[in-house]
Amino acid sequence: MGEQRVGLGYGFAAYGLWGLFPLYWPLLEPAGALEILAHRMVWSLGVATVILLALRRWAWIAELVRQPRRMALIASAATAVTVNWGVYIWAVNAGHVVEAALGYFINPLVTIALGVLVLHERLRPVQWAAVGIGCLSVVVLAVGYGRLPWIALTLAFSFGGYGLIKKKVAMGGLESLAAEAGVQFLPALAYLMVLGAQGHSTFTHHGPGHAALLAACGLVTAIPLIFFGMAATRLPLSTIGLMQYLTPVSQFLIGVLYFHETMPPDRWAGFFLVWAALAVLTWDALRTARRGRLALAGAAAGPTDGPAAGPAAEPTDGPAEGPAEGPAGGPAEGPADGNESASGPANPTTTAGPATR
Repeated sequence: MGEQRVGLGYGFAAYGLWGLFPLYWPLLEPAGALEILAHRMVWSLGVATVILLALRRWAWIAELVRQPRRMALIASAATAVTVNWGVYIWAVNAGHVVEAALGYFINPLVTIALGVLVLHERLRPVQWAAVGIGCLSVVVLAVGYGRLPWIALTLAFSFGGYGLIKKKVAMGGLESLAAEAGVQFLPALAYLMVLGAQGHSTFTHHGPGHAALLAACGLVTAIPLIFFGMAATRLPLSTIGLMQYLTPVSQFLIGVLYFHETMPPDRWAGFFLVWAALAVLTWDALRTARRGRLALAGAAAGPTDGPAAGPAAEPTDGPAEGPAEGPAGGPAEGPADGNESASGPANPTTTAGPATR
């Protein structure tokens, strides 16, 4: 019980920090979204390297460079998370916090769709119903916005694709962050150097406070990921899966209550449909997990002369139950302490924290 209490603390810290990201990116103005993105890439590598050196965890590097296919997957993951980070930073600083939060609300539905389309997974009827409700919500929101909610869809699909790639890479959270930032580092550094040569960089022209905030992008990226890793080793997957919704809920509330973004009735209707779909998914996942636990308990008890010890497990023909990453902002990142949960987005209620936020 004590370990679970500690895990809850770390979990609330991780998801709470990710939920506060919409308050951080505006502090970096007048830097533009691309400059902020480049600084996040550069400083993330620095922070991840320092932590890994302090923990003496570098043996994985030699193994990774001997696996070209895995290196290619890391490069693909870095590309997906770059799109996710860049769109999210731009959306927040352009006044689209609510639509950005929508992207992470619908991410579990996108994860299921990718599982069907890419991994050829079969869904339970309840999951199909949730996906149908989610598609209807996109239609309602498109009518309300007068356009497709492209920010939300880009964030959801880039994060979902990132998690799918991470499922195949199977690497720890900090190691993955370092490897992906290593891919991002040279292009990001080159961009910052060109920006400085043209006199458009804000890093050295707006005081030490602004420079410190830009440099802090690395810590802002790494610290929630570390907290997530500590929570994931202490909490059941069902708890982690439910806690992930703290992040988009916080971002949604910040957008509505702090930034005073408008929410006309048709937009509320779209969000309610999304929340209904998530409620259906969560109920189905918890029910399936409970039946699975009862079946395992019955099997462990051994054969008896009486009735079976528990109800038979429902066939798990949908996405696997393991957790996803960890966000970018989310994270499809695995735990940062080496006790790794699966990286890919499997069960919609257990996708890892939004490391890409």
